[in-house]
Amino acid sequence: MKDKITRKRVLQNFPKEPFINTGLFILFALLFCTFNLYGQSRQNTEEVLQKVANQVIQRTSFRFKDTKTGKLYKSTQGLSEKMNLYAVSQDNKWAYVNGVLDIGMLQLGHVLHDDKYINFAVNNFNFIFSNLDFFSKKFNAGNHHTEYTPLFRMGSLDDCGAMGAALIEVNNITHKQAYRDYINKAAKYISTGQDRLADSTLARDHPRKMTIWGDDLYMGVSFLARMGKLTGDEKYFDDAIKQVEHFNKYLYDPATGLMFHTWYSDVKMNGVAHWGRANGWIMMAQTNLLENLPENNPKRAELIHLLLRQIVGESRYQDPSGLWHQILDKPDSYLETSVTAMFVYSIAKAVNEGWIPHSYLSIAKQGWKGLLTKINKFGEIENVCVGTGIEDDINFYYTRPKELNNLHALGPVLLAGSELLKDEQ
Repeated sequence: MKDKITRKRVLQNFPKEPFINTGLFILFALLFCTFNLYGQSRQNTEEVLQKVANQVIQRTSFRFKDTKTGKLYKSTQGLSEKMNLYAVSQDNKWAYVNGVLDIGMLQLGHVLHDDKYINFAVNNFNFIFSNLDFFSKKFNAGNHHTEYTPLFRMGSLDDCGAMGAALIEVNNITHKQAYRDYINKAAKYISTGQDRLADSTLARDHPRKMTIWGDDLYMGVSFLARMGKLTGDEKYFDDAIKQVEHFNKYLYDPATGLMFHTWYSDVKMNGVAHWGRANGWIMMAQTNLLENLPENNPKRAELIHLLLRQIVGESRYQDPSGLWHQILDKPDSYLETSVTAMFVYSIAKAVNEGWIPHSYLSIAKQGWKGLLTKINKFGEIENVCVGTGIEDDINFYYTRPKELNNLHALGPVLLAGSELLKDEQ
């Protein structure tokens, strides 16, 4: 009996701190591991984005080349208009992919607080506009194959939509009258000059009469949404909302939850493919609109519903690798990076803005893991589908070439990674 009492007293008097300290140690160790993994993940994402952006900066010369002599020039000032010059770097061209790249650079610069990336976009437009007189004279003289012809021509959404959207973002920083003049010109063209169906849906008149392309929702809405915010004029928001509603009406496929690439007004039916990047353009357009739309707009809830419907539809076709396919519902088509980046960006953006529940972020994170396997040690992006038109046979989409580091992926990858970094801030 005495032994039992002694043992009880010993146990009662045994110091409990070691057990408490052990528990705290384990808790702190787990927290340390969690934060360490978080830190490694964020650092890895930052490093990848910097590699992608830095290789763009390193390869961009901001030079013109004489096709006859091969001589390089920093400026066209004082040069003979008889010379045939072109921008050496593809990053200094005037095309919709450059607009997305510039927006991606701006976004990365803001997220990382690094002016180097912001200055790339600022310098790019300065380089173009400071040399426009030389090329405009050639264009006005009848040479419509000169550099920056799309800027002067302004005959399609591809000519002015995405670049105009990027120019609005840059002009919010630089405030140049020449930029604002172009922005106003682009706004007038998109609102009154672009081909449209009878119900005002944006359309193309070539190669088939009055065809709706999924790509054009981004080319139009990315600009209209920013123009609405810039001017405060509701007509731009109203037009952008109308386009989102109409493109969903014409292109959404309830059988798959995906968007068709096209709708043909001549036969009043859709095309053959749920092409990946067209779906990406549509999703990005909707995020651009919601980002710029006033909070009290009565259409906001409907627009969020349409975006979430597309996100859920696309997520059903995500490959286990995290990537999506060139033709979304055809797993025998190749895995493609530009569409994956567009989806990752749009989903992460929707979560970060609080438009959709946070649980959907897992889709974007899985997509980013897939993208990381397609970005090499030099920051170059693999498996990028080249520019793609429309065709009536599915084989056209299956066999579109893949390129390394094609511009169609650069901007979306920078946007996607930057948006994921926001979630980790």
